[in-house]
Amino acid sequence: MREQKFTLAALRDGLLDLLFPPRCFGCEIHLRPGAGKTLCTSCMEMVKIITAPICRRCGVKVLAGEDRYCQGCLSSPPPFAMARSVAMYHEPVINLLHRLKYRGDTAVLQPLRQIISAPGASLLPPDCDLIVPVPLHRDRLRQRGLNQALLLARLGRGRGDTPIEPALLFRKVATPAQTGLSGAARRKNVRGAFAVKDTEVVRGRRICIVDDVFTTGATVSECARVLVRAGAGEVVVWTVARV
Repeated sequence: MREQKFTLAALRDGLLDLLFPPRCFGCEIHLRPGAGKTLCTSCMEMVKIITAPICRRCGVKVLAGEDRYCQGCLSSPPPFAMARSVAMYHEPVINLLHRLKYRGDTAVLQPLRQIISAPGASLLPPDCDLIVPVPLHRDRLRQRGLNQALLLARLGRGRGDTPIEPALLFRKVATPAQTGLSGAARRKNVRGAFAVKDTEVVRGRRICIVDDVFTTGATVSECARVLVRAGAGEVVVWTVARV
């Protein structure tokens, strides 16, 4: 019976592909039947996977050579131990993340999975005790209907069993959107915006913060600062994209 269901499902999907050929999420060209909801070869070639050399701490690209600490991290170390991002915030990554974040289009999770799985992409750190998505204020969560950071945390974890704690860190202040703000304004905007629900869960743990985009690092830095203050042993950061 189980095999029959699988065969029927495959037949149904095959017929749908023939009637409605899948399109690339980037350029919308028709893909071959069975390709699924994904990106074409040309659009995948546009994705700029972040590879070495990078800063050992914040993950920003550095000049040719080996991984080393950037000047910013040497002069003013961030509160997190390490930050890594999968790809640069260029097209088609921008479009995919915007569709997820502002339109609630969860179909883009498939091409985002394709990007996260690309050769050389920085994987979500596997040796963390907890995964904490950057939280939305309840008003914004109600408005959007989803927290993109939580969905990306599930995507990045894959089949791993590291617990995801979406309610451990919460946003107690409904801050204005960070878009268009300078680095200093972003830091001021999120200062004091987050709090830890249960410090006992945090104490001594290695925690991975997950967000969609690393711009100036203001949001993830504030989250990391709050977690370290609550007793976290170490905080690392993973984002899908970096500006």
